[in-house]
Amino acid sequence: MKRENSISRRSFLKSSAMAGALGAIGTGSTAAALSSCAGEGGKATAIKPLKEPGTYYVPDLVDFASDGKELKAGVIGCGGRGSGAAENFLDAANGLTITALGDTFQDRVDDLAAKLKEKKGIDIPESQRFVGLDAYKQVVDSGVDVVIIATPPNFRPIHFQYATEKGVHSFLEKPICVDPVGYRTIVATAKQAAAKNLCVITGTQRHHQRSYVESYKQIQNGLIGEITGGIVYWNQSMLWFRERQPTWSDCEWMIRDWVNWKWLSGDHIVEQHVHNLDVFTWFSGYLKPVSAVGFGSRQRRITGDQYDNFSIDFELENGIHLHSMCRQMDGCDNNVSEFIQGTKGSWNSATMEIKDLAGNVLWAYDKEAEKTNFKQTNPYVLEHVNWINHIRSGNPIDQASETAVANMAAIMGRESAYTGGKTTWDEMTASPLDYLPADLNLGKMDMSGFVVPVPGKPLDKK
Repeated sequence: MKRENSISRRSFLKSSAMAGALGAIGTGSTAAALSSCAGEGGKATAIKPLKEPGTYYVPDLVDFASDGKELKAGVIGCGGRGSGAAENFLDAANGLTITALGDTFQDRVDDLAAKLKEKKGIDIPESQRFVGLDAYKQVVDSGVDVVIIATPPNFRPIHFQYATEKGVHSFLEKPICVDPVGYRTIVATAKQAAAKNLCVITGTQRHHQRSYVESYKQIQNGLIGEITGGIVYWNQSMLWFRERQPTWSDCEWMIRDWVNWKWLSGDHIVEQHVHNLDVFTWFSGYLKPVSAVGFGSRQRRITGDQYDNFSIDFELENGIHLHSMCRQMDGCDNNVSEFIQGTKGSWNSATMEIKDLAGNVLWAYDKEAEKTNFKQTNPYVLEHVNWINHIRSGNPIDQASETAVANMAAIMGRESAYTGGKTTWDEMTASPLDYLPADLNLGKMDMSGFVVPVPGKPLDKK
């Protein structure tokens, strides 16, 4: 039976196309355009925003950062992500250079130096290439204005702390910590950075991906109503690993294979899945998880001591629940996305669409319009564009405190899965848990503690 006041398919598609264009170009509120749709009795249905425009942060995602003070950068951690971030930084603006490199291993430093010379014409002298576990100090002390911190995650809090003490702006790759001790270091350092008017951007690049930013704006405009829950996924095939070489010491092997060791990476729920958790905490106004109950296991991982799958139920401050799922296993179904449910509709990042409760598309992000209207569409570059603009305009930004919420959620989920118990925000943020090995050195280490966690307890003997 046809409803008398239903919107015709033609007029609906026209409204959706208009909304998509507005969202991609970022010229105004789609919610305002859609609020004129007739409801029962032909009356306009007003959309109540979750937050009024101007009360929440939206980055200015221009193609290229504005000109200004020349900035000298140091790179701490010269592996794949550090090398990528170095190039992203140089692509973001004029007047940028890299003057110092630091890594635990000489070959990593030299590899990045060779890439910078070949691709960017930047020659890093031997005197500005620093090696060892304390190379971060030498990079910061070399006279740089900004640092790109892309070491294995366990080291990032202390590197951020040192850079902040020296008055240096930080780009801090995610995750920004792996344990409660690191979390507290990050939170305290972020406050110090804010007091010094420093600019801190984290590597949660979805905050600088136009489709996510526009989706965020639509949800804050009230298009899905009040948020009632969600599901976040990072299910993919097995990630990379390094087989141990005869010349590598215990510590060298673990650091080169860092993504598979829980003390270095925090496990993949922290190292990788933090992206998806961050999207939900961001969109929901940084609601903290009150508790987490979950499970996980190790089925096919080849090296290291961590799991390859997790499933976590989070209860947030306002009572709503978030389901978190992540997996790194070959031959399984893959899904990297976020789904958020509201009282009036839902948003799905897999399609970048907002639907009403009947399944009708209310808004869709227009990827083609983005390509037409912008030259730079790489969020890994845009996060550096935003960082540089904040630095050059003297307008401080602190993303570390925000990312810390999702980071702690991931830690809570991991520890619940490892132990089989419920974890709480209050307990975990105050916990003395510290993943850094007591005997950390680049030689032989006590490997007996690096074991795969087993939740629960053994079956009681009769």
